[in-house]
Amino acid sequence: MIQGHGGNKKELAGQLGCPIEDIIDMSSNLNPLGPPENIHAIIREKLSVIHSLPEPDAASMGQGFARYHGIDPNNVIAGNGTTFFIYTIPKALGAKRVVMAGPTYSDYKDACIMHGIEYTHCLARGEDNFQLDIDQISAMAETSDLVFICNPNNPTGALTPREKIAHLIKKHPNTCFVVDESYLPFVDNAKDLSFVANTHYSNLLVLSSMSKIFRIPGLRTGFLSGDKNLIDKVMGYYQPWSVNSLAQEVITDIFAHPADIEPFYEKTRAYIKREKQVFFQALQGVKGIFLFDSSTYFILAELEDMTASKFCRLIGRDKILIRDCGNFHGLSDRFVRFSLKTRDINLVLARGIEKSLARYGAAIHA
Repeated sequence: MIQGHGGNKKELAGQLGCPIEDIIDMSSNLNPLGPPENIHAIIREKLSVIHSLPEPDAASMGQGFARYHGIDPNNVIAGNGTTFFIYTIPKALGAKRVVMAGPTYSDYKDACIMHGIEYTHCLARGEDNFQLDIDQISAMAETSDLVFICNPNNPTGALTPREKIAHLIKKHPNTCFVVDESYLPFVDNAKDLSFVANTHYSNLLVLSSMSKIFRIPGLRTGFLSGDKNLIDKVMGYYQPWSVNSLAQEVITDIFAHPADIEPFYEKTRAYIKREKQVFFQALQGVKGIFLFDSSTYFILAELEDMTASKFCRLIGRDKILIRDCGNFHGLSDRFVRFSLKTRDINLVLARGIEKSLARYGAAIHA
């Protein structure tokens, strides 16, 4: 449960006998541009706040989020990352049977296991580029009280059109839909695709992450928004002081300067679009691997002959950490994921992929 994520740079550094700083982490889904320049300055300036308790409910942070999105602060909870909410929602809502649109983030499943809640997956297929089967999800929602949809999805990068999710929400008013929009800021026209402002749906909760787009995962910040009755139920399980003082200062400052947010998003999106095109071109014609289309900056790939664990070890020789996706339900041991960084690093990975596949292919056909 706790170990089923990417980003274990320490383990790879130990295997290679090198400093952890030498490891290039392409396994964790974070903004390749890094955080806005002023965030480190805010942390330095506000460091003394760690000597006092933070707001117990991070209300100022939540008010900033609500103001930016034009919703009532009573429809928002600020929390210690979206993971806190993922593990709280099934219990707080008294869920009996949960559906997850997959292959997807494993913590939805782990949250159900933690609370002894029955769960099932509605799996999209690689041959459909992992686009969700809305009719199948709808049929499963009939007998479920909670549905998780990650949009865009991790690890596939597939984006579900807004109208399809809205159709499900309207068709099944007795089923709560949790739409995880952690990666949506990386997508063009994200505001038009988001459900954050749709607090009128009585069966909708939306997860929003600050960690990915602003590249501050260590600060652990995220939001839950949606129907007031549902928000109140989740708030009943809220732990006071769960968002630390520095995190609250940073996020409150971000929303205090709303004019800076969208330009940062646009800069990130343009960068990703450009670098993704270069990366795909660099691997065009390379045999033994298939790259799936992705709406965001991380890319899921399927290996033809090699296992993911073997492939990760070979790529690791170049001090690059990528994600073995064999533990995602619905994916085999042939799937890996990598998150783009700078062009130089991306091209080093592309060359490493080509080299590793060529050597492996030569070895098995020798």
